[in-house]
Order: sequence, then C-alpha cells, then structure tokens
Amino acid sequence: MSTTEDRVTAIVPSLVEEAVTAPSMHNAQPWRFRHRAGTRLLSLYGDPERTLPVGDPDHRALHIGCGAALLNLRVAAAYHGWRAVPELMPDPLDPWRLADVVLEEDSGATDPGSADLRPAVARRHTSRFPFSPEPIAPEILDGLGAAALLEGVRLIVPGSWHADAVMDLVHDAELFESASAAMRAEIVTWTRTGRAGEGPATEGVPSSAFGPRQHGTSAPARDFDVTHSAPDRAAAAFEERPQTALLCTEADLPVDWLRAGQGMERVLLQATLDGLATSMISQPLEWPELRDLARDPRSRTGFVQMVFRFGYGPAGTATPRRPVAEVLDIV
Repeated sequence: MSTTEDRVTAIVPSLVEEAVTAPSMHNAQPWRFRHRAGTRLLSLYGDPERTLPVGDPDHRALHIGCGAALLNLRVAAAYHGWRAVPELMPDPLDPWRLADVVLEEDSGATDPGSADLRPAVARRHTSRFPFSPEPIAPEILDGLGAAALLEGVRLIVPGSWHADAVMDLVHDAELFESASAAMRAEIVTWTRTGRAGEGPATEGVPSSAFGPRQHGTSAPARDFDVTHSAPDRAAAAFEERPQTALLCTEADLPVDWLRAGQGMERVLLQATLDGLATSMISQPLEWPELRDLARDPRSRTGFVQMVFRFGYGPAGTATPRRPVAEVLDIV
C-alpha cells in the first residue's frame, strides 16, 4: 500500500498544472515549484529570471501572480480531496521562497468553498473585449467581496467620483507609458505577434488575446499591440463607464502581496462562476506617483493592489502556459 507521501508525489504534477493557469503580469509566469519526493511538502518560488524590471521593479506584481497560482493550487488540492496548508514567506534568508505548502489528506476541513471553484480554473481568462452596460447585481458584488475577505483582503466597489478618478489615473498611466521607451520595450518583449526573434510561444501575450482596437479613450484594457504588428484587428467601442472594483490590503509588504494574489484569484474564479467577464487594470499601479492616488482618501482602504473590471461580455482568449516539466522540480 502506498504511503501518504507517495500519493502526494503522484498528484503534485496535476496540482501544479492547474496552479499555473493563474494570471500574471504580461503572462510572464514568474513561478517555480519544488517538491522533495517522499514528503508532503511543495514549495513555491518566485523566478528571478522572469521579472519585469521596468513595470514591476519591486516585484509586487510577481508576488501577486505567484499568490494567484497558490490559490489555484489550493483549489485543485481541495477538489482532489487534499488540504493544502500554506506558510507564506517561510524562510527569512530566502526572499524568493514565497510559500511552503503541506498537503494533508482531507479530514473534512478543506478550504471553505475552494473545491467549488475548480470548474472556473480552466474557464477564467482575461477579457480585453467590450462589456455590455448591464449593471452587476449588488448581491453578486457582495459575494465577490466575501470571497476577498476569505483571503484577508478587501474588495472595494468605488463610488461614482472615485471610479471616475481611477479611470483618469488609467489614462494618465497610458500617457506615462507612451512616453517611456523602456516600458514599451518591456511590453514588446512579452508579446507574441509572429515577429522574428520573439520569445517562446508558451509565455507572454499572443496577438489572439489582444482584443479589438479601442474607439475613444474610455476603455481601460491595455493595448499590447505596441508595435502595431497586428493590422487585421477589428475596432470596437468599449463601455463608457467600466464597472470597477479595487482589491486592497492593510499593509504593503511581500506577504501582503501574496495574500492579495490569492484574494485576486479567488475573486476572479468566483466572478467566472457568476457569469462575469473579467480583466485586471494594473497600469496606474505600475507608477508609484499614480498608485497612491488610486485609493479613496476619505476611507481606510489601505493599499490598492489591483483594479478589476467586471461585466458581461466575451470571456476572453486563453493565453499559453509553460509545460509542468519547466516549472516543477521533483528532487
């Protein structure tokens, strides 16, 4: 009869396969996993070779993406009858070791509702398409807020003036980006349009996921076609008043970024199950002088870690992922 440790080693690749469907900035996939055979321990590492020095110099987005992968891992484990118990930032001497996860056989105490989220893991995609103006029901937004609270973070639905202020920051960030050759070059590094010398097709944002060109200036979806290498893209008018929400943490340390990533993914998976299309607006959070302005100064929302755009519309196009063999070491 196989031991618990043997069963863990057998299931780890399938758990990691679901973990890496998580979103990450520019689809850089900045994670690595390590499992020592014969143990119940799976460690998550940030990958220093997949950083974004211009857009993410402090590695905040890297931690958020890895946190999202960690949540997917927990969801997959719960679905398969395991309880994944994470310890964040377990080694003060190794800042790239982001989490240790101990896999325990289910004793009826799995993550609350995590297994129910599993169908959304494969269905969740970032949508860079227009959404309809149909308002989202308050009870759905309340449910998304409750999902964030399960991970120790808060989801704030901004009032009218605050939502407008956030959109103004998005447009300011677009101007900053257009004036930064370094930022544009970094984005080009992570896009795939068929140009000679591009990186592997298993990473980055392919032209199939760019979405349509945007009429007007109200759309918050980032246009990855920096070099205008996808001339056949259709144009479309986006919603005039996007429905947004802000994910916030009380503090702003790496451990908070990991919590934010888990909260972000739990919200995205729940939104997917609720029939919503989703995308993330990180542009104003990539500029320190704009990020502080994203919060409501009259409230105690803490630090804004992500801005969501929710609505009803196309679910978006899948982006590629590296094979498990490239991101998992079993030693």
